[in-house]
Amino acid sequence: MMMNCVLAIFICCTSLTHAEDQIRHSFFIAGPDFTGILNEDGTEAWNAGRKAARDGYVLENGNVLIAWNDEVKEIDRQKNNTVVFHYRLSSKNKEIGTAQRVASGNTLITELGKEPKLFEIAPDGTVALSFNLQPETDNAHMQTRMARRLPTGNFLVPHLLAFKVKEYTPQGEVTRVLKTDLESLGGRAAENWPFTAIRLANGNTLVNLTHGNKTVEFDEAGKIVWQVSNEDFPELKPFDDPCGAQRLPNGNTVIASYHATKGIKLFEVTRDKQIVWKYDGPYRAHEFQVLTTNGTKLPMPPMK
Repeated sequence: MMMNCVLAIFICCTSLTHAEDQIRHSFFIAGPDFTGILNEDGTEAWNAGRKAARDGYVLENGNVLIAWNDEVKEIDRQKNNTVVFHYRLSSKNKEIGTAQRVASGNTLITELGKEPKLFEIAPDGTVALSFNLQPETDNAHMQTRMARRLPTGNFLVPHLLAFKVKEYTPQGEVTRVLKTDLESLGGRAAENWPFTAIRLANGNTLVNLTHGNKTVEFDEAGKIVWQVSNEDFPELKPFDDPCGAQRLPNGNTVIASYHATKGIKLFEVTRDKQIVWKYDGPYRAHEFQVLTTNGTKLPMPPMK
């Protein structure tokens, strides 16, 4: 009898400990079905009031910077969703692809169309910096996504149909190119279109390849040092047009499956290719930002 009681207590405590060890994330979603913030239990914490966002961040001050295809807004959630920064797409172009707040307080924005450009817009709305991009296609929708400023002052810009991630100087000169149509990745036939490119602290670059359904880490020479795809999860197959990505402080990578109308929309994978968290709720993610893990706030991606 005593042994049965001890065993029951052990099982109970083990179950509780196991449950407590589960990973829970709250996160911002910029997506086709919902743009806003979800709590760690998946419930809605905040709704931007407009769907189909493309890029965005929850800033350190709690405001949310969001890019839609025709405008960028910074929204103050604490003041009844007051818009404190607003940028509209110029008449020359067709789409906006990026919004990132940089350390100067400027906002990095890319426009796609007849004159594909990268801008830094000052808080007062004036243009602080601009240069022409080189996407190698006039297909506006496929010219670029998710440009990011680097600590050097350069800019990392994925060009989908060029199969290249290009690094630009503030003068618009291309100083470095990472190619994603490598034979080891299946060549151009694999449609490894670069969508998100993140420069890591070690100098490597993490790239999501949309139609290729892969996430690849390149070293500074453009050599593949890590990659993960559906081949690593033949039963689950979580990759379905990976758009947004985030490398967490623990070294894990969170990936968005944009086309997943059912099943896994976001998932966290370890370096040894174990999926340790997934979101399979109703909302798809074009881009996202993990905000907390098990109640602990994560540092936002650094503003360069």
